[in-house]
Amino acid sequence: MRAVVQRVSRAKVTVNGEITGEIGLGLLVLLGVGQDDTEADAAYIAEKIAGLRIFEDDQGKMNLSVQQIGGSVLAVSQFTLYGDVRRGKRPSFDDAAAPDKAKHLYEFFVEQIRAAGLRSETGRFQEMMKVELVNEGPVTILLDSRKVF
Repeated sequence: MRAVVQRVSRAKVTVNGEITGEIGLGLLVLLGVGQDDTEADAAYIAEKIAGLRIFEDDQGKMNLSVQQIGGSVLAVSQFTLYGDVRRGKRPSFDDAAAPDKAKHLYEFFVEQIRAAGLRSETGRFQEMMKVELVNEGPVTILLDSRKVF
């Protein structure tokens, strides 16, 4: 499982002009599910994100988590995180999970975030979405449950 985590002052996702998720201070998480991913991968990524210390403390150091600042998470599914362009210029998505599996693990991830006590908003799975955000810092972190990076 892969995630792009962005520290935001606000973010929202819309589908056909309808806001499906919106947060203030917190994290925008773009989440990709791979073929071999399991609930253990989703739990690992959720736990890592909930405790990720990328918000500034009183001394201006990145030392606080989204939990500690009372922030929220906007989780958006994004299979294109598994796009492979090593062999040309058109991405191959062979490593991305099939939609049924990806939806289950995406929803499981959101459940884990909520179980950690965080408010979590979402996009809409398998829909064309528009994502708007104000990245604070900017701070962007890449996570991979297989620890590839």
